[in-house]
Amino acid sequence: MAFGWFKKTKPQPPSQDVYSGLRNQVLSVKASDIGISPTSEMPVVWGVLMETGYPEATVTLVSLADRTTSLYFSNGGGVIGAGEHAPVAQATSGLIAMAQHFHSHMLPTTTFPTPNVGRVRFYLLTFSGVLTAEADEQDLGYERHDLAPLFHKGHEVIGNVRISTDQNQK
Repeated sequence: MAFGWFKKTKPQPPSQDVYSGLRNQVLSVKASDIGISPTSEMPVVWGVLMETGYPEATVTLVSLADRTTSLYFSNGGGVIGAGEHAPVAQATSGLIAMAQHFHSHMLPTTTFPTPNVGRVRFYLLTFSGVLTAEADEQDLGYERHDLAPLFHKGHEVIGNVRISTDQNQK
């Protein structure tokens, strides 16, 4: 009996493999593995993932305390290394600083589902584990949810990533 080892499985598209790999890597890394330690400005949170579900794809913003900033699309593509641009790095630092005030709004997690369409899921990478919360995108956008400031700060980072990407393509 082969216990199902030789069943044919439907392969995932390569872009989904890359997206999942990058996302899983960020969600599983420890701050100490990449040289980040607590500071007075950053006592709890060292990274933020803000994910939004769209009909076409999930968009994942990754912002880390070492200024690593990336934007991944589950249907392929994205921007890696955007934190090398000063406006992006500054916005990322602002998002990490703001996240210090929102960890009490979130719950610990060891599972990392992506959000459904129209939903936004936050993952806060803390020095003691990962926290999460999810909300309706419209509620966040129209400031009808406690996490709205974090959502808008995340979009400030995304806006700076777009500007830096557009400038590099000229």
